[in-house]
Amino acid sequence: MRRWRREPRRGSAATARAVRRCPRSRVVETAIGLAAEQGLAAASMRGVADRLGVTPMALYKHIANRSQLVDEMLDRVLADIACSSNPEVWREAVRTRIFAARRLVVAHPWVRDAIESREVATPRALAHMDALMGAMFDGGLSADLVHHAMHALSTRMWGFTRDVLPTPQLPEGSEQRARAVAGFEASYPAIMRMATTSAHAAAGCDADAEFAFALDVVLSGIEHLHQSQWQPAVPVRTVLG
Repeated sequence: MRRWRREPRRGSAATARAVRRCPRSRVVETAIGLAAEQGLAAASMRGVADRLGVTPMALYKHIANRSQLVDEMLDRVLADIACSSNPEVWREAVRTRIFAARRLVVAHPWVRDAIESREVATPRALAHMDALMGAMFDGGLSADLVHHAMHALSTRMWGFTRDVLPTPQLPEGSEQRARAVAGFEASYPAIMRMATTSAHAAAGCDADAEFAFALDVVLSGIEHLHQSQWQPAVPVRTVLG
């Protein structure tokens, strides 16, 4: 009686070879490259697999899902945040680290979307926040003040802010533009006074200067509260209740 020998499944062998060709580090690096070229949305499991010339199944041997992929991408980039050279001065340490984060966000625009889309902080994100809080604690700030400071910093701790109320654009035509300006001056005199008399506004906002100004205002306020031996206020819910 003739015996039949089971042939190995070609698909399994091909997948195994693909897995060996695509270690986790290469998968993450490829995803970062796609995000740099086309934005975070392009760094999908299928998009990365296509770029590597493998099936998506080969990636799932290393990365459980796209959420984990974005986590890995984010942590790879956040690992480059530099520490302050003078951690004894808490404001300088915090400011230096935040501007290091800002340089990363400017160099990798997709990082902003990745940070805002995370439901749970990644290990590197937690390490960044821990370093900021550690610098404040080293500077003698109380736990309550550190807590409020982190809320006040908000997305600035990552090197970016979001403008939630953009101003309207004026029409291109001179006649329509003149009518729009006259209407704005009548309805919003303070806005028009700032826009037409501030040299900075007239020249166009410098994003780095605006970021530095806002960050320094926050840090100066925190320092002032610390020096004045600030104590927590009555919770808002108690006042409103």
